[in-house]
Amino acid sequence: MQANRVTLITLGVADLAVSKAFYAALGWVLEEATDDVAFYDIGGAKFGLYSLGKMAEDLDLSIDDLGCGASNLSQNYPTEAEVDAAYDLALSAGAKPVKKPAAIFWGGYSGAFADPDGHVWEVACNPFWPLNDEGHIA
Repeated sequence: MQANRVTLITLGVADLAVSKAFYAALGWVLEEATDDVAFYDIGGAKFGLYSLGKMAEDLDLSIDDLGCGASNLSQNYPTEAEVDAAYDLALSAGAKPVKKPAAIFWGGYSGAFADPDGHVWEVACNPFWPLNDEGHIA
């Protein structure tokens, strides 16, 4: 079995209802949910939002010990205009601006915002990674 793969990305959230509303405003389609967790299909993998208390309980940690490692999630778009539109949509949904989209040193175009819990999302146009019709890296 291939080791370098991800089948589930789960973000710990302080208020699941607020986070579900934020991602719905971005156009994310909820697949299933309980009182403590929400799952979204992301094409061969899952994306989850999990209440911090239940996440800590499941991992046998305190909420303070969950940590917030330096990371960001990224969505690539085929054009700079689509990057701008995704960034503007996130801000209108309540995201905190992190970095306004602009040309970047490596030859692409990107910006960043934070969701209600501070999870950083990058929106980018990467000319070196063309996308297929489903939006996956070709």
